[in-house]
Amino acid sequence: MTLETAAASASYGTSASGSSFYAAMRILPHAQREAMFQIYSFCRQVDDIADSDGPRDVRLAALQQWRDDINALYEGHPPARLRDYVPSVRRFDLRREDFLAIVDGMEMDVPQDIRAPDLATLDLYCDRVASAVGRLSVRVFGLAETDGILLAHHLGCALQLTNILRDIDEDAGIGRLYLPREGLLHAGITSTDPSKVTADPSLPKVCAPLVARARAHFEKADEVMCRNPRRLVRAPRIMAKYYRAILELLVIRGFVAPRAPVRLNKMARILIILRYAFI
Repeated sequence: MTLETAAASASYGTSASGSSFYAAMRILPHAQREAMFQIYSFCRQVDDIADSDGPRDVRLAALQQWRDDINALYEGHPPARLRDYVPSVRRFDLRREDFLAIVDGMEMDVPQDIRAPDLATLDLYCDRVASAVGRLSVRVFGLAETDGILLAHHLGCALQLTNILRDIDEDAGIGRLYLPREGLLHAGITSTDPSKVTADPSLPKVCAPLVARARAHFEKADEVMCRNPRRLVRAPRIMAKYYRAILELLVIRGFVAPRAPVRLNKMARILIILRYAFI
């Protein structure tokens, strides 16, 4: 199976988010597209380890093996599963520390499930699992260093916060709770038990500040994209518009239980791709 086929068939998060990623990357030139599918494949494999139900020590060992393999790649003797990455790493100057940060981020869920992290820990988590992916991606897209790092930070945080708000119930089902401790306490919720928090009628008070933070990050990301050539930001703009639409659908639905799943319909996805990829 080629990387492109693997990326097309895999599901990173939900099938909807996977298809939006695939559609956004398909518009890129060949070398960029292959590099992005390699980044995607790496993230998917590491995420699968963190989310598996295997023994925690086994998962930690598997993540450490990925660190060793990344280091071997950059030391000039890549393992078989990373051999195809060599041209992309060289062509786009992909940074070792960003790959390693992604592994560190996925590992944050492994020693014990994340439950009500403080805001500093939540920010670190978002940087590792989302903004680090963005830092690799903007190098592939060809953005200048300063704006690239800014876009990676703001868009990564916006997407991850949207994921957290969208997946509250799904995460609770596997014992995880990414809502910040400070927000829970401010809303009068003292429990960190995911099932109790998700059923609490005060949950909307916890979610509202995260919605505001996500919107602010989307706005900052838009500012960066607007001052860069359209051809360099087509793919991240598609992702931004897709996830911004998801965020607003979540707001319209509300956060009081029971919460119906929120997805962007097929026509809306097509219109976003047509508008920002071709028109």
